[in-house]
Amino acid sequence: MRFAKLSAAASTFISAMACAQTNVSMYGLLDTGIEYVSNADAAGHGLVRLPGVSGELPSRLGFRGEENLGGGVKAVFALETGFNVRRGDLGQGGRMFGRQSWIGLDGPWGTVSFGRQYNMAYWVLADAEMLGPDIHGIGALDNYLPNARSDNTVAYKGRFARLTVGATYSFGRDGAGTGNSPGQGTCAGEGGVTQSVQCREWSAMLKYDAPRFGVAAAYARQHGGTNAATNFFDGVAPQPLASGDDYDARMQANAYLRFGRLKVGAGWIGRSVRTASPALPDVRSHLVYTGAQYFITDALVLDGEALHIRVKQHDTAATLATARLTYFLSKTTAVYVKGGHLWNGARSRFSVSAGGGGTTPAAGASQIGLMAGVRHAF
Repeated sequence: MRFAKLSAAASTFISAMACAQTNVSMYGLLDTGIEYVSNADAAGHGLVRLPGVSGELPSRLGFRGEENLGGGVKAVFALETGFNVRRGDLGQGGRMFGRQSWIGLDGPWGTVSFGRQYNMAYWVLADAEMLGPDIHGIGALDNYLPNARSDNTVAYKGRFARLTVGATYSFGRDGAGTGNSPGQGTCAGEGGVTQSVQCREWSAMLKYDAPRFGVAAAYARQHGGTNAATNFFDGVAPQPLASGDDYDARMQANAYLRFGRLKVGAGWIGRSVRTASPALPDVRSHLVYTGAQYFITDALVLDGEALHIRVKQHDTAATLATARLTYFLSKTTAVYVKGGHLWNGARSRFSVSAGGGGTTPAAGASQIGLMAGVRHAF
């Protein structure tokens, strides 16, 4: 009798699952073009190429879905792979779903998700920073920011009227040990009993959006571990983060304003790399940016940004000014032209391009980056 009851209950459950409505969609984006970079090596040679990453937005293929569970609650998921259009190879260290791979529950209280996903160092930039993951944008000075994602992560994000709150915690920020998000440094897996915070990462965000303005703040910290290191992209060797007590932290604050077709934004990012070793000095940097976006027509958009970074302990600094013009041929296809000029300090070797490496100039050399490209979303 007990077996019969269990069988009936299982049949009822399976029938309910069969009747459930699950919506799954496939989406993607392809973006590439031709880029020119001056002073692309120590000898001052120029470079013409199809870049290894992207122009305006990274190319990707993804699947997202949701199932209504009742009571305003949904099961949600996302699987997203990044790839390089010029060669068709996978990004994020060759992972199949290196951009996103998570599942969660969404309800009136917000979304709780589990897996590989973005943290709040990424989401806090969404409105105030104009160029996003542009090849001549903020990623040229700190390549972690447009790639701020981590493995083994529990995340929460909820919006309540005009207030958005979010937080993440990773039990092992780079489980594959590939340094798969540029700028984050390798830190493979989770720490042991003696170093419970090894390779852990956490972040938090608070954001307020009104019809014509918004303000946001966030904090993110990555702990070190065996063979871990972090990078500053200014030509100085990567900083070891060999202990779980070592960390790389970023504090951010930004704001934006809207005036009809015009949007302006500005922000500050303070970064602190601290180690437990007395032989390794702490390193701090400050990055400030201001930008604007203007819809000349519904199909023609002009945007640009000025950024400045200074790494005090390295005595390095750089200023980057960039602008782009995008024309939408349709709702899903656009062409663009863009350019950036980077001024390096005397000891600095920042590059104007975040297009996949190979463009590091001589110390103190300025660079010009130009690109014309096309992108299509589906």
